[in-house]
Amino acid sequence: MASSPGRRSRRAAVTAEASIRRALVSVSDKDGIEELARSLAALGVELVSTGGTARLLGAAGIAVTEVSALTGFPEIMAGRVKTLHPHVHGALLGRRGIDDGVMREHGIEAIDLLVVNLYPFERTVAGPDCRFEEAVENIDIGGPAMLRAAAKNHAAVAVVCDPGDYPRIVEEMRQGSGRIGAATRFELAAKAFAHTARYDAAIADFLGSVDDPGRHPMRRRRFSRIHTRQLVLEAEMRYGENPHQGAAFYRESRGPETLPMVAGAPLAQGKPLSFNNVADADTALQCVNALGAEPACVIVKHANPCGAAIAATPAEAYAGAFRTDPAAAFGGIVALNRSLDAGLARTILERQFVEVLIVPQLEEGAADALAVKPDVRVLVVHGLDEANGAAARGNEERHLELRSVRGGVLVQEADHDPVAADDLDVVTRRAPTRAEVADLLFAWRVAWFVKSNAIVYAGNRATRGIGGGQASRVHSARIARLKAKEEGLELGGTVMASDAFFPFRDGIDAAAEAGVAAVIQPGGSRRDGEVIAAADAHGMAMVFTGVRHFRH
Repeated sequence: MASSPGRRSRRAAVTAEASIRRALVSVSDKDGIEELARSLAALGVELVSTGGTARLLGAAGIAVTEVSALTGFPEIMAGRVKTLHPHVHGALLGRRGIDDGVMREHGIEAIDLLVVNLYPFERTVAGPDCRFEEAVENIDIGGPAMLRAAAKNHAAVAVVCDPGDYPRIVEEMRQGSGRIGAATRFELAAKAFAHTARYDAAIADFLGSVDDPGRHPMRRRRFSRIHTRQLVLEAEMRYGENPHQGAAFYRESRGPETLPMVAGAPLAQGKPLSFNNVADADTALQCVNALGAEPACVIVKHANPCGAAIAATPAEAYAGAFRTDPAAAFGGIVALNRSLDAGLARTILERQFVEVLIVPQLEEGAADALAVKPDVRVLVVHGLDEANGAAARGNEERHLELRSVRGGVLVQEADHDPVAADDLDVVTRRAPTRAEVADLLFAWRVAWFVKSNAIVYAGNRATRGIGGGQASRVHSARIARLKAKEEGLELGGTVMASDAFFPFRDGIDAAAEAGVAAVIQPGGSRRDGEVIAAADAHGMAMVFTGVRHFRH
């Protein structure tokens, strides 16, 4: 008599909680696998393995059964075919309490735990000397098939694809008399499917980027015909830009890990970051990172720098940045590229309301000083002080940036700035002094992060006035000048940076009227001659960078 669905599901649930008796282990990344295997063996788990993993475990004195003994068929085609067999996939897919009879009929013994990670495809194709044939051979077939099979049958099988999960699996088995609970199995199954999705996406992206597979080195397209990103939920937010908009923060599973990032940075204090906090913090972090190796501070409000400075100490850098526009700094994001001490922490909290404070490290006493304002969000971005302006000098890791539009996505290489003092093209009769060059490069890098049209006045490597986000460059220059006047900041002898060329001489005339002594801009206008002549007429120095930094 057939079992009812209710009786069958109850039986399956009971048998699914049985202890782990048999595990198949087959990994490309061998880190931690010997320790895991010893722990499993000590818990009475029978180990089955393949190829190199089996040899490694055997050499370590751990009892292991070759998968060929399980299948009755040898590994063939140089290891291309070894686990694609009913005695493997039936053992993983067999539903406990439903498929038991079929499994007995065909001599299939259940596998309760699968530990698999895949051929290093991404690392292989990232190599400069990778041949197309080598890339193809690193496309794993059996591994993803097993992961998917075990994950599908997670009611009965635990699947592990991340070596970071080894310790928790062993501990749960020790605490649970050899069992792995349903909640853990479900979580691991979701992780396995995400892992295979990312793996397949990497293969599709690579194949979509190859124009001539027979050529060495391979001819690669700048942008693949297929672009797939996997985003991992970092946090759900109370709302988006406005309270009626839902929002969440995702991080890339294949992010640019060598650069300091807001994504993944630990929050040392304060409420969770809001949607706008993340956007502003990203701008502040990138800008302070671009300013170089010396102590620097950037204050950002509504995705625009409202003050920035480089100085001998972090405290002096903060003072220079805050001085530019104290009103705009209220409720802003403060980013430092040096560790924060207790004294500067108290100064910042006394001077202004700060939404987010970004630092590479908190010195002794700083956390206590910040604790008097528990709502202040303190983001610790490790590597920020070590990076020392890597972004400004053009980090070679050119990750792609995405911007959504209705029904599509714009993709571009991340902006970078390779301009150094030796790259500046002096186009006026007067060349800038050494001090002016330092100020010009400083102002140029701040302007990089100001919304276009961007104008930055600076002196002694501190901003004096910032204008941006205007339809007219002249209006941005007027706003920057007005802000400097409101704060009593002198513009005589300062420098001016523009993110794009001046289409007319009026911008230079206005700068000269304000007292600007030197200008940095990309050049490239049809009226460059007219603009240069205006600078010469005012006795100004002007340099061209040949690089534009629009930021919309």
